[in-house]
Amino acid sequence: MRLTTKGRFAVTAMIDLAMRDGSGPVTLAEISARQKISLSYLEQLFGKLRRHELVESVRGPGGGYCLARDMSEVSVADIILAVDEPIDATQCGGKENCHDDQKCLTHDLWATLNERIFDYLESVSLRQLVDNQKAKEAGVAQVHDMREATGKRVPVSA
Repeated sequence: MRLTTKGRFAVTAMIDLAMRDGSGPVTLAEISARQKISLSYLEQLFGKLRRHELVESVRGPGGGYCLARDMSEVSVADIILAVDEPIDATQCGGKENCHDDQKCLTHDLWATLNERIFDYLESVSLRQLVDNQKAKEAGVAQVHDMREATGKRVPVSA
């Protein structure tokens, strides 16, 4: 299974949006600039995310996008499925016609992998991803403050 750019960009953009939750609507232009994702591509993705009720659009001056649900209720699987990203490692798309219109010898292996991947992606919430990112940023800021205070190099672990 390979997650395509569409799924990666959708998750990245949703994390960016969620990081600013509570501070008003966020424009796609801001997300585009911060994440280096094409604005037109984001417009396509956010249209799908809006139709799946993961984001809400706010029109007019000061408009943009906000989360439509609490970030703890949005899973990575929700985001990926909203942008039509298949979570499927089978060659046949689950139709069991992979080898001469019959189920191939490894079909069950890949189908089980699909289930495990989906279960994992469903278990990871947008809240967890935001909390992890904020913790990383806080750690980097703390190291920077220590460097400033001591004038010494302090190693940063990623």
